[in-house]
Amino acid sequence: MEQVRIASGYQAEEGATQNRAIGLTDQAELYVESANRSSIPEDLFRMEQLDVLYDGDFRTLWTFMRPTGRPSFNPAMLRDFVNWQRLIETGFGPNKAPLDFLVLGSRAPGVFCFGGDLDLFRRLIEARDRASLVAYGHRCCQILHRNINSLGLPIVTVGMVQGDALGGGFEALLSFDYIVAERSASFGLPEMMFGLFPGMGAHSLLSRKLGGAMADRLIVSHASYTAEQMYDLGIVHYLAEDGEGLEATREFIRKSQRKHAGLVNSRRAMKLAWGLELEELTRITELWADAALQLGAKDLKLMDRLVSAQTRLASAA
Repeated sequence: MEQVRIASGYQAEEGATQNRAIGLTDQAELYVESANRSSIPEDLFRMEQLDVLYDGDFRTLWTFMRPTGRPSFNPAMLRDFVNWQRLIETGFGPNKAPLDFLVLGSRAPGVFCFGGDLDLFRRLIEARDRASLVAYGHRCCQILHRNINSLGLPIVTVGMVQGDALGGGFEALLSFDYIVAERSASFGLPEMMFGLFPGMGAHSLLSRKLGGAMADRLIVSHASYTAEQMYDLGIVHYLAEDGEGLEATREFIRKSQRKHAGLVNSRRAMKLAWGLELEELTRITELWADAALQLGAKDLKLMDRLVSAQTRLASAA
């Protein structure tokens, strides 16, 4: 059996290693080193809905969403992401643990993320609670914007997709430097289906990546797109065969180590050209909240149907 050592410090001592097989592939086990975490906060490895592992050999932090219930950005997961970003900024960097690559994947079988918490949205809409809708959107935008800017660290961020990335799940991926996707993965923005629009980054990021006309086509169509279609558009950077997403991501990291500085600074240059400020994202999410409050009973029923369909899909998987 292939073994990959995930060390939480600079050196790993055999006797201090805690074995944690987490089923990333049928052939691999990941080991979490419990010693030598002098600079990495322990809380980073104790998230409620995020599973975090540090690979000292490849200077990579692997994170896997482990949602409670439907695979969506529920409030507890958003809190985890806020803490995740804060703790990464605290534990890594000059004179701390080295970090070159940050990877986000998912533990949910067949699903990267279904996006926003639609059940929560429906309750807030029925309660006419604009303030809570805006607060949820602002938190998403803050997380997204910090990820776009790589947490202020010289790192390359990678989204690893093994399944469906819909709505806010797709928007979140757009904030990563590179996306590795298995061929059976699908991408889409279904919000227009029930009279809404994606309000946490899709307009800003897709228009910069693809141009306004193509961005509008993806947003308004509420169609589902394959990984290969996203690759042809330049959104997905690397295609992997089904079941090989993890190994493809490792291979990308291996090949990118030598040119790491070039990749980091190339992405920084691109983001400077984008000129995307947090205020733009938050203003759009406020428009999203206003639009949500205009949804009628029929729209909310369609939203409920989508939630039920996604719940069944996740349960079957």
